[in-house]
Amino acid sequence: MIEPKVFYRKLDSLLSQINEVKSGANFLFSIVNELGKIFGSDLRIGGGRIYEKDTTEYVLISPLSGLENVDIETNLALKSKAVQAIMSNKTYIFDDKGFDVGNKDVRQKNYAIPAAITVHNQDHTWILIFELRNGWVREEIEFCLNAIRAVINYRLLSETIKNEYEQAYQIQKSLLPTSSPVIDGYQIAGNSRQAELVGGDIFDYYKFNEKEFGFCIGDASGHGLPAAILARDAIIGLRMGLENDIKMLQTLKKLNKVIFQSVYSTRFISLFYAEMELNGNLYYINAGHPSPILIYNNEITELESTGLVFGAFLDIDLRRSYVKIYPGGVLVMFSDGIVERQNAAGEEFGLERLKEVVAKNKNMAVEEILNSIFKSANEFGNGDKWKDDATVVVIKRIK
Repeated sequence: MIEPKVFYRKLDSLLSQINEVKSGANFLFSIVNELGKIFGSDLRIGGGRIYEKDTTEYVLISPLSGLENVDIETNLALKSKAVQAIMSNKTYIFDDKGFDVGNKDVRQKNYAIPAAITVHNQDHTWILIFELRNGWVREEIEFCLNAIRAVINYRLLSETIKNEYEQAYQIQKSLLPTSSPVIDGYQIAGNSRQAELVGGDIFDYYKFNEKEFGFCIGDASGHGLPAAILARDAIIGLRMGLENDIKMLQTLKKLNKVIFQSVYSTRFISLFYAEMELNGNLYYINAGHPSPILIYNNEITELESTGLVFGAFLDIDLRRSYVKIYPGGVLVMFSDGIVERQNAAGEEFGLERLKEVVAKNKNMAVEEILNSIFKSANEFGNGDKWKDDATVVVIKRIK
């Protein structure tokens, strides 16, 4: 038997490598090879091979390292007694020579007892089989293989989740504007930072014609993947529904019904949507979103809510409101991740601090106003990780 301290030290080293080794096509091959290198002589284990599940059988996909003199089956039937034993027990040692897996002739001179584990991710299942040479100890083999199986499964699951989140991130990233529209007489800038890889904040721009353009900002409840899915639905719904000849009230009420009837009907999304004429006339609907602030000279106006958040009820009462933006006026839209940013004492950044930052920088270009808001809120929170999604859109009418 291997000395316990040595055994645990080597096992810990192998498990760490499973968590750290580069993922990809050779991931399982590398683990099989490392097991042989680290425990080959101590546990009398080696000759690893890998089978991958196909439609009706497991197919050998690995090189026959250390098994050159043994006649190996390249296919294992799903319904075979050996495969059923592996799948039922997850780890199985074939120490009965009348009950084997993969070795065509158990009477061969070089025959060794097979030990197998099964691992899987969301889409694939594999069987890893090792050859146990004379002198192996059951307790050591079972403990080692069970630990390896658990860590590999966790790693494969983590990779699957990570890949799905990466895909969701790329989808969400493709839906948010990559640049601001060029509108005669206006400066526009926006940015969004998610608390997680994906989030529930949105903003978007719409150019209807040479005299009118639109924009929105929204915040789906919660954060993470469910919020991101709801945010995606809102962005796509608005892009499909907004046209020159369709009124905003009609479009937004229809969007509310779609969100309410979706699988995420227990969630909701706040939304500020506006249409701007080049002469500064701004018509907007604020469906439960934090009130944007409009600064002109030394006066600050809050564009308060004109209706409920989307998804709360099947039918909601929305009304349109109006404000005039004069040359030099700065409109700042934001999500609550900005004003609810907390410092170490639990104090929030708050609306008044936001107003102070905008008032102080109102004569700057919109990119500088935008950056100053994020910088001030970030510093207020001591540079700590953002706990909620944070989005800001700044529109300035040029003098």
